[in-house]
Amino acid sequence: MDQTAVLMIDMQNAYIAEDGMRDALGWPPIWRLEETVAACAALLAAAREQGLPIIYSRGVGSAAGPLGNNPRFTRLLRHRADRMPELSQAQQVWSRQIMDAVAPRADDMVLDKSRPSLFDYTELEPLLRNLAVTRLIVAGLQTNVCVEETARAALSRNFEVAVPDDAVSTDGPDLHVAALNAMRVLYIEVAPWKDLIAPGATWERAFTTPDYGRNPAYWSESTQAGSTR
Repeated sequence: MDQTAVLMIDMQNAYIAEDGMRDALGWPPIWRLEETVAACAALLAAAREQGLPIIYSRGVGSAAGPLGNNPRFTRLLRHRADRMPELSQAQQVWSRQIMDAVAPRADDMVLDKSRPSLFDYTELEPLLRNLAVTRLIVAGLQTNVCVEETARAALSRNFEVAVPDDAVSTDGPDLHVAALNAMRVLYIEVAPWKDLIAPGATWERAFTTPDYGRNPAYWSESTQAGSTR
């Protein structure tokens, strides 16, 4: 029987903090954040009721400090250095913690990460293999960044992967929808969390939906005719 686990990605206080950090970095508020947090909490409750393994990620940056950063992010920090707020140690610690509304319990697992994918430089894969997990529900933040990176990495490691479209979000609906469609094109199952976690869920939507993740108008006769003029 397939064992399913839930990966809860980066549901940290940094997304609800009013400390000016996201503004300083040029990052807008998360679209429909309250609804996403509520959906993640409901997904976690259902997973616990079924006894499914739950693994949280917590983005903490590199232990090597600035030298361990992606060079593009280092450049961003340098370009915006004059706008960055001064945060106390307590504020920084709180910002990295997982939100109370979706907080892990004693029998959940929490892995720190320094890259978008939860698979990079962590013990996630051996942990999943030891748990005999074959299917992953990847939820949390952000759809087009850490969620998508983790889902793609899972797919490349031969896990079956699903993303609940109502339990993920990002910096606006356009990026959210585009990321979900990009994952659909890879045949990642995208559906509401209740459909994904239902006992006996077959995750067949990816194989039974015409033009899954694609816009059929792209291949329409009028579009093709217009592109040759």
